[in-house]
Formats: sequence, C-alpha cells, structure tokens
Amino acid sequence: MSPSNAMNIERFQRRKTHRVRIGSIEIGGDCPIAVQSMTNTPTADTAASVAQIERIADAGAPIVRLTAQGRKEGENFAEIVPRLRRDGYATAIVADIHFVPEIAMIAADYVDKVRINPGNYRTDNGRLEELIAKCRQRGVALRIGVNHGSLARHIVDKWGDTPQGMVASAMEFLRICAKEHFDQAVVSMKSSNTRVMVHAYRLLVEAMEAEGMDYPVHLGVTEAGNGIEGRIKSAVGIGALLADGIGDTVRVSLTEAPENEVPVAQSLVAYFTERKGCFRVNHPERYSPFEYRRRTNAAYVVHDEITADYDVVTAVSENPTAEWRAAILNADTLRPTVIRRRYDDADFTTLVVKAAADMGSLLLDGLADGVCIDAPQHSPELLREAELMILQAARVRMSHTEYIACPSCGRTLYDIETTLAQIKARTSHLKGLKIGVMGCIVNGPGEMADADYGYVGSSAGHITLYRGREVVARNIPQEQALERLTELIKADGRWQE
Repeated sequence: MSPSNAMNIERFQRRKTHRVRIGSIEIGGDCPIAVQSMTNTPTADTAASVAQIERIADAGAPIVRLTAQGRKEGENFAEIVPRLRRDGYATAIVADIHFVPEIAMIAADYVDKVRINPGNYRTDNGRLEELIAKCRQRGVALRIGVNHGSLARHIVDKWGDTPQGMVASAMEFLRICAKEHFDQAVVSMKSSNTRVMVHAYRLLVEAMEAEGMDYPVHLGVTEAGNGIEGRIKSAVGIGALLADGIGDTVRVSLTEAPENEVPVAQSLVAYFTERKGCFRVNHPERYSPFEYRRRTNAAYVVHDEITADYDVVTAVSENPTAEWRAAILNADTLRPTVIRRRYDDADFTTLVVKAAADMGSLLLDGLADGVCIDAPQHSPELLREAELMILQAARVRMSHTEYIACPSCGRTLYDIETTLAQIKARTSHLKGLKIGVMGCIVNGPGEMADADYGYVGSSAGHITLYRGREVVARNIPQEQALERLTELIKADGRWQE
C-alpha cells in the first residue's frame, strides 16, 4: 500500500514475478508457491544425504538444499544427484555456498540451483560473472541469499546491519545479473529478527520495482527454533509477507528433523493461496510498510488483559490482515487496539500457525496493541501462551526465554536438536533472555547478534560462548559448555531460581 494515495483498497494479490526453472520445477509467475527444506547430514556422506533428501521429498518438498562448505562437498554432488535420480526422485537440488566462491563453480556442474551469500563474495573480480556464465550454460538457477548476520564489510560500514544494508547488498548482485541479462535468479533476505526480515523484504521489492526488476523471492525466518515457538515465529514473519503477496518459494527453518519443516510450510502456503475480501482505507498516511511506526504507547496485551482502554477489532473475512489494517486506519481515534479472530481448528498447531500468520503483520507494523484468539476448542491458558508467543515473535513483548536456534545443516558441529532441548530444560524458566544456539560460525555470531548469550559450535566437540557479541570462552569441550553457560548467566545476575 502506498501511503501517498488519498484512498486505497486493501486486497490480496500476489506480486508479479517472472518464472525461474529449478531442475524439474518452476517458481515465480503464476506457478504455485514452492516449499523447500535443507539437509543436516554431511554432504560428503552420499548415502546419508540421499536418504534424507528422499525423506524430505516424500514429505512434499520439491526443492532440497545441501551445504557445500569445501571442495569435497562440492564435488560429491556428482555422486548424490545421480543416485537420487536412479532412485526415481526428480527433486531439485540446491548447493549452499559460504566463504569459498570456487566451490560454487564446482557445484554448478551438478546441481539445479546454487545459493551464494553476498557477504562472502566480491563483485569486482569477475567471479560472479563467471558463475553466471556457468549457470547459463547448464540451465542452473542462482539464489542471491542475503543474511542479516553476515553482510559484507563495505555494506556494514555504509549502512550498518540494517534492512537498508541488506537491500543494498542484494541489489548490488541483482544489478550484475541484470547487466548479464541473466533472469534465472532468486533473491532472499533472511534474518532471525522478524521485524528486520519483513521490512528488508518490503524494501527489496520496492527497490526492484524502481529498477524494473521482477525476480522471484524466497522467504524464510532464520534460526526460528523448534516446537510451537519456532512455528509461530516462522508464521509471523513469513505470513506477514505472504499477506502482502510477496513470496514465490518458502522454507520454514526449524531445529528439528528437516522433514518436519515441510508440513508447516505447506500449511502456510495453502493458507495464503487465496484471500477474499477488499477493504477501503481512508487514512493510508497513518501507515508505512517500510518502517516501524507505533500508533500508541499502550502496553501490549493478550485476551485476559484487555481493559476498557482498548478497542477490540474483530476480523470475520477470509482476508483478516487486510480487514484489520483497513479498520484500524479508518478509525476516527488512535485508541489502543486489540485484534481478534475466531478459529475453529481442532489441531492446536494448525490454529496457532494461522493466528500468527494473520496477526503478525499488524504487530510488526505498530498498528495493533494486543491479540485475542477466540478458539472455544482450546483452553484459555493454552491460548494465552500462544498469544504471548505471537507478541514475542513480533518483537513487541518479551515474556519468556527466546531461543535463536539454527535448524542445522551439514556444517553443524554437534547434535543441535538434543543440545537445544538440554539448554531449554535448564533455562526456559528465565524471563526476558535471548539465547542463541548455533551450529557453526558461518552465520552464528551475526544472526544471534542481539542475543544476550550465545552457544556456538567452533570445532568438532567444542563450543564458544558469547555474551552479546563478546566472546567469553573459546573452544570449551561440549560436555562442559552447558554448565559454563549457566555459570555465565548466574555471574551476570540474570538467573532466577
């Protein structure tokens, strides 16, 4: 929505993009939004990687990404892809490249798409043009995958680690793709902070439109964690963008078995396939999708905290996000507002994913001051916890420990799923803390930059602990790391019994 218009109509409409072929499937254009996931097996282990790809594909994901951190992993795609095809799987295979641009050239000989991180690449040495030429020759797609936690130094020096910096990083690479007349590119803007992530994507779309670009977009919230919290955090970020019509392919990143990500992503995509309802907006100047602009100074509330000071706006249409936004922007006064909707889903996970996807955008944009989930099939206590999780995922109210946990991949140096469960068991009673649990140093220190404490794999069997961005202890044996983390929190006076 453009704030400069005197009147607008809120409706659901997918952003127009061009098609990109990734192996046997296409994304963009009028193609359905594609779901994908990523393996966490060592890419050098052919049998384990193929078996996990097949489990992910059987769960319903047509695109699977594998890390290729070194030459051995890059060259092993020559074994993985043929074996997968012999097993009858047409799954599109993506190589994920960090730090070593040469590996992208190797992997491009075998895979269907190569993902590169602009933070690890340069644009002044011709290597990107060489990769584009290789991709064009073989019909390989390219993902320009910007990560909030690993922006290039020259970007950070000029823009800081901001949404604007993420956009500048992406556009630098997309302009080279355009100069080379290479349209088989996809772009992503991932962050563990949902507010940063959503605003970066919106700014990116605006920047692309200003330069006549219509590249497809891949959506994802990095380091979302696990369980209900991870699903809610993913739904808040991804749902806000899907409601805007942005997104051609989606990954939900969970610190669980990768095949568990697929049904969550599928449910989000299905929920936004069509949203009926158009709503007139009389005061678009009150809202900017490109910056956080809080309407009131009220406290953020859940259903059992609503007082007479709050107006309750109930959505009844199939397009609740647009309905709420129009109603709030059309109100005569700027009173604190709670958004409410009824959900009749018997499955609690399905319910909270839908509610988070519907409500997250209003919280991220500063338009709503509370949430109320009306779901008679579930207890008020359970719904209250879900509402608090939605507020926390939108970064407006911290009520419990937040875990910024990566989903793991072939670079992960320890069993992160088990470790996260152990850390949660020891620390979940703490209030208002953010703890990063990261598999390796590729994005770890950057993506958890706003965490209070960090637990990062540094080498096989060893962990480095952080306080904020400060390294506190390097290469601790993993069997000692949880106790050392606990001691660090206690020493800082932030432990509650």
